[in-house]
Amino acid sequence: METRRPHVRTIPVRCAPAKAPCPHCGKLGHRKAIRHRRVRTLAYKQVVFLDVADGEYRARCAGGTTFRTTPPGIEPRALYDNTVRRAVLDRILEDGMSVERVRASMRRDFLLDLSDGFVYDCLDWQARRLSMAAHRRWVRDRFSGTLCIDELHLGKTTLLLATDPLQDLPVAFALVAQNDHDHMRRFLKNLKTGGLVPEVIVTDGSSLYPEILAELWPEARHQLCVFHVLRDLHKLILDAVRRRRRGLSRRGNRGRKRRRGRPKAAARRRSLTNKEKSAFVFEHRFLIVKRRDRLRPQERADLATMFNYLPELETLRGFVDRLEMLFEEGQSEALAWGRHAALLRSSGFLAVPELATAIGMLPAEKFTKMIAFLKSRACDRVRTNNHVERVNRTLRHQEKARYKWRKRRRMVPFLGLLLDRWWSQERAVRNRWWEEPGGTEPSHSASKPPRKKRVA
Repeated sequence: METRRPHVRTIPVRCAPAKAPCPHCGKLGHRKAIRHRRVRTLAYKQVVFLDVADGEYRARCAGGTTFRTTPPGIEPRALYDNTVRRAVLDRILEDGMSVERVRASMRRDFLLDLSDGFVYDCLDWQARRLSMAAHRRWVRDRFSGTLCIDELHLGKTTLLLATDPLQDLPVAFALVAQNDHDHMRRFLKNLKTGGLVPEVIVTDGSSLYPEILAELWPEARHQLCVFHVLRDLHKLILDAVRRRRRGLSRRGNRGRKRRRGRPKAAARRRSLTNKEKSAFVFEHRFLIVKRRDRLRPQERADLATMFNYLPELETLRGFVDRLEMLFEEGQSEALAWGRHAALLRSSGFLAVPELATAIGMLPAEKFTKMIAFLKSRACDRVRTNNHVERVNRTLRHQEKARYKWRKRRRMVPFLGLLLDRWWSQERAVRNRWWEEPGGTEPSHSASKPPRKKRVA
């Protein structure tokens, strides 16, 4: 079957006035000649060229002997206009395509056979047009005072990221070769030099932060992420569940003899063996560390069955309940310290080796940073760095589709353009709010639904 050749169109574009200002000095130069060149543009399932007529002019300064004019939307000496570049960037940044998929998409839709180098050049071209200083000023003017910091490992490099959870904005990023104190100090010092003065800084339990934060912002409160603290404690609790379950499984069916032949119906209705009980506990072990107010009715029944099989699990469940009360949002700081002291004195918990280790992970100096959120205003209490974790997952999801992008010269423009689109969308949303009659600036904390109180 013979394939039909695509229709080729040519659109004339003239940019050659009699006189044009010099790009160096601004003086008008007289036209010397008209130069024609063909530039490819976008058209669905068509081949369309722009016949660009550029003017060549005599220069009247020391910047050069001649200069040329260029129509808007077309770069000098470019083979494609800016609509092609923007289409490539939309597929990379909005649709999450890899370089190979971008080339295939442009070939299928617009009959354009692009190279890998042109796709990367589109990223560099757009990154050079960014004004990061304007972004930093805009973020600084809207900074809420709460800062979340985290690091993300991307191949051989590490992404240092800071976000504002109350304004729902990325603040800054840095791509470093090694995750150490020197790079972290340089990253945070740049934030301080840019004018950020946080009141609360939320981080995980990494050893990179305490010394540097105390040095740069001694007045700011350092909040340890409660989610990471509870995750480490829950691991110890599940270790205790595993040890108890294995003890139950090792008891087996001691003393029970199985008769030869096919078992009768009455024998099939016997009680569960210890191995079966152990398997049930293993399947539902997550119920020990799940918040009690989030348990469904069936899960509550399963938890009671687990206590019937292994009564020792009630001690572990009680410890989890005490941990949840330890980090409640509605309590006062004095009540939190009282609960902390009572937990350290509990002899029942100290008798379990795993729980004794967990209690040892709650010293007074560390607990002060765990409950720093209680000193914040009621509407601004942020006790986890989940916001920066969500941004990290978004960036990782965007980067996973581009497995060849492991070099710094590829990753930095890509990350900068992603965050630029994030900031641009946020500015557009806020501008719509200001333009509406009676509109007020949206706030992440104002739109956040109130947290349900814990039911005892």
